[in-house]
Amino acid sequence: MYSIIRTILFRLSAETAHYFSMNMLQLACSFPYIRKYITRRFTARGARPIEAFGLSFKNGVGLAAGFDKNARYLRELESLGFGFIEIGTVTPQPQAGNDRPRLFRLPKDEALINRMGFNNEGVKVVAERLKSWKLAHPANLHPKLIIGGNIGKNKLTPNEEAWKDYEICFRELFDVVDYFVVNVSSPNTPGLRELQEKDALHKILSHLQTINNQYPRPKPLLLKIAPDLTTGQVDDVIDLAIELQLAALVAANTTIRRDGLRTTEAELEKIGAGGLSGAPLRERATEMVLYIHQRSDSRIPVIASGGIFTAQDAMEKLDAGACLVQVWTGFIYVGPSIAKDISEHI
Repeated sequence: MYSIIRTILFRLSAETAHYFSMNMLQLACSFPYIRKYITRRFTARGARPIEAFGLSFKNGVGLAAGFDKNARYLRELESLGFGFIEIGTVTPQPQAGNDRPRLFRLPKDEALINRMGFNNEGVKVVAERLKSWKLAHPANLHPKLIIGGNIGKNKLTPNEEAWKDYEICFRELFDVVDYFVVNVSSPNTPGLRELQEKDALHKILSHLQTINNQYPRPKPLLLKIAPDLTTGQVDDVIDLAIELQLAALVAANTTIRRDGLRTTEAELEKIGAGGLSGAPLRERATEMVLYIHQRSDSRIPVIASGGIFTAQDAMEKLDAGACLVQVWTGFIYVGPSIAKDISEHI
């Protein structure tokens, strides 16, 4: 059935299809009996709960940041069986992001290219929406949907002041998310990846951990890294993660590489710049998970993200040392059953 729906959706631009499909799902879920049917249909009954970095996940399959940037579709995504949702990337001030079109499908490669540019409604709006969600969904009523907050800097904020943006987002979201992910690895904000260098990264993360440890119950602080880092840069990240006692790493974000694709050079040139995600990232993401796991002597948990479409893909990441997996592009190509299909087999 989804293959037919996907054919229709793929006739629309990628971003239009995204909002159309999610708004239709939101409408369907506004009727309690339909929402209950969707939940029964797409929730894996035998899913294995996971304990990771101090949190209890009802299953090990999450939705990566970038899909529900503004926390608008939590009810709908929970109905589709995800164990955790990472909202954002959220910035202090609202921003429109890059000009459209900015999201492109590569069907021959089961991939996407995006240059969204941290488009979001701003941290205060998102925090209020999450506060309403939390009030309506007390954790003691049913298995809790874990919500992560992916935070970044505004485009116009100079890198030397980026730490201030991360602090603003951290403080605003502290009471309404379960964990944080610091995003310095998106290729779509000019200069952002420079913050992955050791000194810049240390400044941001140590500052956030200082604030974090002032709270009675600190939140897990994670870092999302790019698949384009050199081995030396990954080593620096691992050392920093151990030194600052980060809860985990997320490996990996989108790549700027284009090698080995079936999509033609002419098509890629027409699309232009952006981060590549999906099946072409599968092997590199697994390599990074395995390297981090081995290099850290299993001291750093890893959330695996990149090229996960099936339970077999997920098991590959888990066997490499990941504790949880996240999907995004796979959700677009496989459809709404992806969380169920994976979580009932891992």
